[in-house]
Amino acid sequence: MSGSPAPSRIAATFARGRVDGRAVLIPYMTAGFPDLATSESVIRGLVAGGADLIEIGVPFSDPLADGATVQRASQVALGNGVRLADCLDLVHRLRTVHDVTIPLLFMGYYNPILRYGVEKFAEDAALVGLDGVIVPDLPAEECDDLLAACRANGRDLVFLVAPTSTTARITDVAARASGFIYCVSLTGVTGSRSEVPDLAPYLRRIRDLTELPLAIGFGISTPEQVHQVSAIADGVVVGSALINALERVSPAAMPATAEGFIRLLRTGIERRSPAPMLATTTTE
Repeated sequence: MSGSPAPSRIAATFARGRVDGRAVLIPYMTAGFPDLATSESVIRGLVAGGADLIEIGVPFSDPLADGATVQRASQVALGNGVRLADCLDLVHRLRTVHDVTIPLLFMGYYNPILRYGVEKFAEDAALVGLDGVIVPDLPAEECDDLLAACRANGRDLVFLVAPTSTTARITDVAARASGFIYCVSLTGVTGSRSEVPDLAPYLRRIRDLTELPLAIGFGISTPEQVHQVSAIADGVVVGSALINALERVSPAAMPATAEGFIRLLRTGIERRSPAPMLATTTTE
């Protein structure tokens, strides 16, 4: 592939986090859960609470990387008739009506993008102000069409790697990715966990192969876990724990709950020592 995206809001956010000596906090919220209007308000609550970057989940009928919590949210959104076009319109409203300026990233599957049209999706993403996309079921070796469209429109294509990823696979991902690399903390699907394993050797192995920022997700749910992960990673992704918290309150209370939840998680990041990250040659 030739060319690469111009410097993006995502890259700039990670750069600011590094200057500040802290990890970037990345909550995940399913678009259309429990309905589109409430999810719009929840995302605004996440911004108010101090989210640095937000993953917006695009509902899909077969979310292979998602655990029970995100699957439930997706099913509710699909029942509401929410589709990819609605998610793009949500981003447009956040940018134009609510003046949201932090990076917004889709987390979604390839089939809706393929049906929408790969080039049209990338063009519309740029028009509405979507900064990039994560597509868990699109392997790096099969991504050339979407990658070319994203690069042509200055959008980041973010890939996942796992503890089981080989050196060859990580190298392949690093050659194609932009923005950051999403490091899955464990084998399995999304969902809250009581413990986070020792991820330092895993991240060292990836840092040896790329200068891109590394964000860790899957299974992170408490300020203590955020603190643990932020000591070694450039970003921390929290999804299922947020949705679990939202499910315990009424839709009217969800925005305030989201804001409070992010403020709580930020205490884990802000307790972090400003010691250098694990990188040896990285410049992310």
